[in-house]
Amino acid sequence: MSGYDDKPWQARYAPGLPRHAEPGQPDAVSMFRATVARDPGGDAIRYFGRHLTFAELNELSDAFAAGLAADGFRPGDRVALYVQNIPQFVIAQLGTWKAGGIAVSVNPMYKRRELAGLLRDSGATVLVCLESLYRDVAAAVLPGTDVRRVLTTSELELRVRDEPRVFAGVERVACQGTTDLLRFLARHRGQAAPSVTPRPDDVALLTYTSGTTGPPKGAMTTHRNVVFNATTYRDWAGLGPDDVVLGVAPLFHITGLVACIAVTLLTGAPLVLMYRLDPDLTLETVEAEGATFTVGSVTVFIALTTAAAAGPGKLASLTKIFSGGAPIPPGTVQRFESVFGHYIHNIYGLTETTSPSHAVPLGTRAPVDPVSGALSVGVPVPGTSVRIVGEDGRDLPVGELGEIVTAGPQVSPGYWNKPDETARALRDGALRTGDVGHMDAEGWFYVVDRMKDQINAGGYKVWPREVEDVLYEHPAVREAAVVGVPDEYRGETVKAVVSLRPGAGVTPDELTEFTRERLAAYKYPRAVEIVDELPKTASGKILRRQLRPPASPM
Repeated sequence: MSGYDDKPWQARYAPGLPRHAEPGQPDAVSMFRATVARDPGGDAIRYFGRHLTFAELNELSDAFAAGLAADGFRPGDRVALYVQNIPQFVIAQLGTWKAGGIAVSVNPMYKRRELAGLLRDSGATVLVCLESLYRDVAAAVLPGTDVRRVLTTSELELRVRDEPRVFAGVERVACQGTTDLLRFLARHRGQAAPSVTPRPDDVALLTYTSGTTGPPKGAMTTHRNVVFNATTYRDWAGLGPDDVVLGVAPLFHITGLVACIAVTLLTGAPLVLMYRLDPDLTLETVEAEGATFTVGSVTVFIALTTAAAAGPGKLASLTKIFSGGAPIPPGTVQRFESVFGHYIHNIYGLTETTSPSHAVPLGTRAPVDPVSGALSVGVPVPGTSVRIVGEDGRDLPVGELGEIVTAGPQVSPGYWNKPDETARALRDGALRTGDVGHMDAEGWFYVVDRMKDQINAGGYKVWPREVEDVLYEHPAVREAAVVGVPDEYRGETVKAVVSLRPGAGVTPDELTEFTRERLAAYKYPRAVEIVDELPKTASGKILRRQLRPPASPM
């Protein structure tokens, strides 16, 4: 049986961890207020030379909440956050919670159709928006939504110094019919926030799924979910107020919401924001700020290894490094360690599990599955139960592939206004993840692939992850994605789409031969396409579905 409720691995891999994560606060607002009381003068956010203390963050988020209340905002109402990694995101999210509301995180890459769908689905009545996004996207779609107040802001505000690498071409934009966010805060600063204390099971966030397999759905993330996994990160990575959090994960994504914002609100460790990722700027920022902890996607770590300044000593302080959002190949971990001298620890989770359900304990090296070549995503975090089940829902033996089913305090109670989707995904509080994997005899878990991504080549089953991991072993390959495409003989066959490392050269035939030498005959790609960039979500997940040919009409 593959049920995983006990923690026999803790004595071996993480003896200092509590047997069960016990959050010290019932909700995210109380969690934050406890940190403010401990260290009001400590840095909460650092943004291009501007240091925002916890006391200032408390005052500004109070002002936001007071302003919402003055506008008639009620507990349970929604505020959509359509901005990048800037301090205003954190201010508005905290202020929304203080007003008893639900923060709706919006991917800043969304265009009009996507934004309109999310605003209509969430029923948000307030939109916090970058000026440029209001001009280019939001202004045209708001008439068909419930939004009655738009607060616009700029990435150029709340900073001290300029940084041409990320702000080149960015200008202030006049937004008629909107309210400037910083003026809104100034008008209400000093006013008391509404006397609302969220309950643990109140919804804190509507966190929309990345849409890798279909339209995004709003996972209802509760205050209990947020506090539990903030505590998980604190305990797993050994975090405290002396740490510095490097915010490379998008704040709208569940990883950024928990591993960046919630961790800072819990621990008192300052959060360093950089608006958007620039690899060389990131290396300089780690050194300048003494960043110690980060969670990023595989694409972040690939980008850092290809930065012009990459090399030994460049990330000296960054000793607590985790990768999440998408499985990371062993070859990428090895390359990163060879360049910077630091090991990347895997974490695994979904939007619906409020970030981690599994993790590799800090200081422990994850094993590699000898059959699939996959790097382990870790072991279940404290308080979490995980099973591997077959198509009939029954537990499978150790080592057999099946669907990963997760239960624990971090699992979302369901999807916003989607009872049928909730019923399919959640049964008796356990989440059917849609991911295929297995557990070994030592309790390590391995994620092989998404169930929907399996390729059937003439009756032989091929998991794209296995082929991709082999492609990543080639020194010229920067990123890789494998999909199934129609084939007259096999019905479906394997195709690889790759991008190359700067200055590298390789032909499709050479990559085909490279994989043919390392994989069974039915697994290696019959077609290889080389592109400049692979399509991705803003969190770094490669969108395989955009690489598949469209279905033929009936």
